[in-house]
Amino acid sequence: MNLSPHKISAIALGSNLGNSLEILEGAIATVGQIPGITVKACSSWYRTAPIGPAQPDYLNGCAILAVQLSPHELLTALQRIENQFGRVRKERWGPRTLDLDIILYESLTMNTPKLQIPHPRMSQRAFVLVPLAEIAPDWVDPVSGQSIHQLKQMVDRSGVERSLQQSVRC
Repeated sequence: MNLSPHKISAIALGSNLGNSLEILEGAIATVGQIPGITVKACSSWYRTAPIGPAQPDYLNGCAILAVQLSPHELLTALQRIENQFGRVRKERWGPRTLDLDIILYESLTMNTPKLQIPHPRMSQRAFVLVPLAEIAPDWVDPVSGQSIHQLKQMVDRSGVERSLQQSVRC
């Protein structure tokens, strides 16, 4: 593990199989237990319409992390947590117990076969921008040069509603 100074990263969380609230709360707690990661802020949970094949609505949110991991080390850690919570990759954009995506990592831009930062579809996804704007509205997307709040204003936010299921996580 790279013990460099802390970097700030934003992740998106989603679930639409099983007890999504319990899964997402457990995932946040698990992320916070990884050496080199501190959970700094969590958004509210949002009930969102799915993209892709017919499936149940999602519960989505975002978190801000202070990390001492490289982007690839963070990705590996998040994929381990997905697997721990029963994630099975069957079809693209299909239903899942847990989805953890790196959205931003400081102002880094990278495009490798395994990882793209910022997340390549972030600016098109209200289910990412709405919760992220709640906790990091002024973070500037290094690709567009626009703040998360500005990007949120430009995306169709229909189908994204704050969930009544909330609990203290951070």
